[in-house]
Amino acid sequence: MAKRVEYEDVGGDYLEQRQLKRGAAGWVLLAGLGVSFVISGDFAGWNFGLAQGGWGGLVIATALMATMYTCMALGLAELAAALPVAGAGYGFARRALGPLGGFATGIAILIEYAIAPAAIAVFIGGYVETLGLFGLTSSWPVYLVCFLVFVGVHLHGVGEALRLMLVITGVAVVALVAFVVGMVPRFEAAKLFDVVEGDGFLPFGFAGVLGALVYGIWFFLAVEGVPLAAEEARDPKRDMPRGIMAAMAVLLVFAAAILVLAPGGAGAEALRASDNPLPDAVRAAYGGDTWLARVVNYVGLAGLVASFFSIIFAYSRQLFALSRAGYLPRWLSRTGRRKTPYLALIVPGAIGFTLASVTRDGALLINIAVFGAALSYVLMMVSHIVLRVREPDLDRPYRTPGGAVTTGVALVLAVAAVVATFFVDRFAAGITAGIVVIALAYFWFYSRHHLVAAAPEEEFDAIARAEQELG
Repeated sequence: MAKRVEYEDVGGDYLEQRQLKRGAAGWVLLAGLGVSFVISGDFAGWNFGLAQGGWGGLVIATALMATMYTCMALGLAELAAALPVAGAGYGFARRALGPLGGFATGIAILIEYAIAPAAIAVFIGGYVETLGLFGLTSSWPVYLVCFLVFVGVHLHGVGEALRLMLVITGVAVVALVAFVVGMVPRFEAAKLFDVVEGDGFLPFGFAGVLGALVYGIWFFLAVEGVPLAAEEARDPKRDMPRGIMAAMAVLLVFAAAILVLAPGGAGAEALRASDNPLPDAVRAAYGGDTWLARVVNYVGLAGLVASFFSIIFAYSRQLFALSRAGYLPRWLSRTGRRKTPYLALIVPGAIGFTLASVTRDGALLINIAVFGAALSYVLMMVSHIVLRVREPDLDRPYRTPGGAVTTGVALVLAVAAVVATFFVDRFAAGITAGIVVIALAYFWFYSRHHLVAAAPEEEFDAIARAEQELG
């Protein structure tokens, strides 16, 4: 495919109009970004896996997904340090699999990050209505305010956005710690297995484990977005591995604590269909409303906001990178005076608001995002393995422990996740597949003839080919 793409010359000012603010984030902010991506999944969503597999099925599914994400994070840490570009997964796949593979990976990632904010906006709107805040009876004003305010903060500057993101995430983390501490005295092992349809560790058998895989993903979904900040990190070769692994460590601790203490204090049956499982767990465990339930209930909104806020950052950087290289319309990658990709922030934001307002179906939207994510995981892990085999001498400031074996484990589990998401919601999977097909058609008939050789991801490939020819 590399020989079938064509490059267009661009003026000297092309990249000057497409610059991000370098040195804006150290490893602490990057770790905060990783936790922020995911933290809403600790407050809600994971518990629906109890209905699919019971507590035992969800525990096995979560353990498998924790293994997948940990192995994947180790692989991405190596790739992000070796190839520190804003395109992240797309850039890695571009180097390993060529333009078509890179573009397919980038589109899968973009589906995840462009759709997820619309889903989270729906959840935030429902949360505000449930709490009776502002007297609202319709959620669309909430969607509008969310997109206007948080896209606006990102437009103001990446450093300011990441610091505010860290504060909001910190508030949500405090609520999770309070929940964990408060539920420890109420834990009873028997409550873990009280689903009414069956008994034992696996009331729905091993089929329940497959059904619960999608919900085990919620404890970790989107942590892989940390490398999207590579061009804005102070020292990506050091900060990227430290940031993504620190985030992963925090997420593993919270996943284990919540998965044991929430159903262990309230009972799995009480939480299997809850839209707000942590406050409901406190109420069930303590026999009524308490100050802890109210705190977790209100601060849960901060968790949703943190993920919404951070994923806006992710979609803008992925769209920026694909546009800058010519895979998508180039005007989307222009940056303003404050070095933020303003069109890559605004255009998907407008689409997200429209999707949220028209569908008002957060479950459908998040399933589309999850399917896109799982597909991108497969392609990124293949990319790591291909680069390990084909380019053993690539400068790798950080090397994945276990090498291709580690990412091979992640690849097998990612394929299982793709299969599971297809069976959970075929309609959402079909929508995702349709978007990918349309995007690939655009690439084949137009963008592959108009790529930009000066883009970092294309330069990496050109340098690699030149080194091979010299060798």
